[in-house]
Amino acid sequence: MLTIRDLKMSVGGRTLFEHAAMQVNYGDRVALVGPNGAGKSTLFSLILKKQVADEGTIERDEWTMIGYLPQEAETVGPETALEIATGRAGELERLEHRLKELEAVGTVSGPEYLETHAKHEALNNPEVEARAKKMLAGLGYNETNFNKKARELSGGWIMRAHLARLLVMEPDLLLLDEPTNHLDLLSLLWLQEYLKSYGGAILMISHDREFMDEIATEVYEIAEKKLIAYTGNYTAFLEQREANYDRQLAAYKNQQKEIQALQEFADRFRAVPSKASQAMSKLKQIERMELIEKPLAPKKPFRFQIPPPPRGGQRAISLKNIHMAYGANKVYTGLDLIIERGERTVLVGPNGAGKSTLLKILAGVLEFQEGEREPGHNAKIGYFSQHRGDTLNPNRTVLDEVLASAPALREDEARAILGSFLFRKEEIYKLTSVLSGGEKSRLNLVKFLVDPPNLLLMDEPTTHLDILAVESLTIALERYEGTLVFISHDVHFIRKLATKVLHVNSGKVLPYAGGYDYYLEKTGAQGQSRAALTAS
Repeated sequence: MLTIRDLKMSVGGRTLFEHAAMQVNYGDRVALVGPNGAGKSTLFSLILKKQVADEGTIERDEWTMIGYLPQEAETVGPETALEIATGRAGELERLEHRLKELEAVGTVSGPEYLETHAKHEALNNPEVEARAKKMLAGLGYNETNFNKKARELSGGWIMRAHLARLLVMEPDLLLLDEPTNHLDLLSLLWLQEYLKSYGGAILMISHDREFMDEIATEVYEIAEKKLIAYTGNYTAFLEQREANYDRQLAAYKNQQKEIQALQEFADRFRAVPSKASQAMSKLKQIERMELIEKPLAPKKPFRFQIPPPPRGGQRAISLKNIHMAYGANKVYTGLDLIIERGERTVLVGPNGAGKSTLLKILAGVLEFQEGEREPGHNAKIGYFSQHRGDTLNPNRTVLDEVLASAPALREDEARAILGSFLFRKEEIYKLTSVLSGGEKSRLNLVKFLVDPPNLLLMDEPTTHLDILAVESLTIALERYEGTLVFISHDVHFIRKLATKVLHVNSGKVLPYAGGYDYYLEKTGAQGQSRAALTAS
């Protein structure tokens, strides 16, 4: 289906791939992993022919239809969510136009024509609208929002509509770039179940470890400019990579010992006439050896520890009789909530249910119409916004932002901490306004590190972080001594941290005094996702 041979690609003077190779066959479920900047999205661009490799070949079966879900939503116009999902939002028209162009020049048997024709046929199917509605429902859409204008929706809901269109078309090869970024837990579980039985092949980029464990049967890691294949899911990949490293390191050390012994014999007896020939033989033996290179150790999560925050009261924060509405849209009516010291609470529920609104109310950054918000004794609140820039001063440099967060911190201390969070050399003088999403996330984490709160509120903290950074954050939060309230759709992250679940929906907040699996058991959320899949 897809074969990559001897690939070489440089971007901005930096070589991403050299002699890289990959094979994706029909029915494969492949996860592409590597740190941010390793070249994962570039590889997708090469497969989609949006970029051209410096050297090597990328071959696709001429019958293969490829569907691609990018990380960010495209610009939208007056179309509805349903029109995006069915292709009536210009996609069908674009495909028809391209078919006519190819027919006009007589290219009616090449791979592009065949793929374009297959996509057009899929979206021109009489059952396309019924299928699109089922996909939208599985991805969390309420039927009343099918015909809502896309420009009235958030970027996350627009991405779901585009994902629904891909699933309607059923491409032979799905390229998914962070497909879980914009999903709530229930729709994520639905997509997970759907992809397990998907008829085509899947090549995905994801930082969601649980998602990859559930779906992937093969992993390609971008390492040392190569594409290294491993059999199994993400957890199996970690185990195999560690075992391979241990084996290669042992082989390297054994060979070095052998070389040292041969060299010592030669040095000792080279000048002894009776042993000179043996000494020369040892040197030739070294020359004939195929030297084993010292393997690079697999990258590990960087370890950081949030210092102990000041001790707060037993009640970290409470809300009484909160009334919150956006115009005519009532989000909460008479909400009461108490967060106790030391709790690790995850907010779950469908998108649009009010999770981020509740977190903002707790943080004190959103005014409500009625009720009381009472922070506990000695409460020191830190808010990690879903929109990372909201908590950063755009006119400050990275270094100045950290120093402003902790005036007692020396500049050399700030530099050292920033260096451990991968802000090196001149990067500390960048304005926060030009940072990437991942850089903004890391900078906000540094701010919590130098001035730790005792009530930490985090909205989707793993978004824009690569999987190693997510693991680093998880380890740090496991050791955090304060109170944590967070929103996340990363199941592995939730399982590691949450000791309490608050289910937010229809203006109500229902507590579950246990972790994520306890919540699933009590609510039957896993069964709901399977039922929705059966219905679709």
